[in-house]
Amino acid sequence: MRLTSWNFLHGLPTPLTEATHQGLASAIDALGADVLGLQEVDYFLSRSENENQVAQIAHFMRTSHWAFAPSVMGSPDEDWRAPKSSDVIVVTEKSPGAPGYGIGLVSKIPVTSWHRLELNVAPVGIFMKLPRNGTIKRIYVHDHPRSAIAAVLENGWLVVNTHLSFVPFFNYLQLLQVKRWTKKLPIKDRNKIIIMGDLNLRFSSLVRGVNWNSLATKLTFPSWTPKVQLDYILSQKVASEDVIDVQLAPSGLSDHLPISVDVDQ
Repeated sequence: MRLTSWNFLHGLPTPLTEATHQGLASAIDALGADVLGLQEVDYFLSRSENENQVAQIAHFMRTSHWAFAPSVMGSPDEDWRAPKSSDVIVVTEKSPGAPGYGIGLVSKIPVTSWHRLELNVAPVGIFMKLPRNGTIKRIYVHDHPRSAIAAVLENGWLVVNTHLSFVPFFNYLQLLQVKRWTKKLPIKDRNKIIIMGDLNLRFSSLVRGVNWNSLATKLTFPSWTPKVQLDYILSQKVASEDVIDVQLAPSGLSDHLPISVDVDQ
């Protein structure tokens, strides 16, 4: 079973390439993923041609098992709001929702149930260097709501995907929250739990904590000249020496490289 995590950056190309529909199909095919966790995906937003990006990727993977968890309703580039109790917060083929931006999971292995966790929101932001009017400026950026989405697979595995805050320390607390949550989810074999995603943490020792293993080592950001690992695949019971660390060629899409491992089912 190939597990892959990818911060998709809503399909934007790197500065040296151009994104095309065929380019995305080729990129997804090259991943060869059985389960794909996606971060920064759009659901019917104008900036991404009003596509349901998770469903589009599921189509390229030739599966109908997908779900989208909106972090915000509307576009993060414009006016947005946090999801409400009246919103569909786990969007599937059978449960459509309103336009938004967030995370998703796609699986070739049938999914028996979907689950979502709301993460504590960072009460502060940070200064970030961002392009504005042709120059790079330091701008104070507030964080947006975060969540985790989990799929219980027919083969007994539980796969959790998340995108944590960029605010230091709060992202670590969110990761602890996700780890605790996995203990409450309905699976029989506790040896078959995977957490993956863009954790926005630079130190693998913090990511692993006391009793979790990081299954892949790879510099993932920025994709054109990778300098740090922000993306991880974690397990408590599976060790890194028991998996194949899959090295994937850059696709030219996103500012993150995907990270991938092959695990025995």
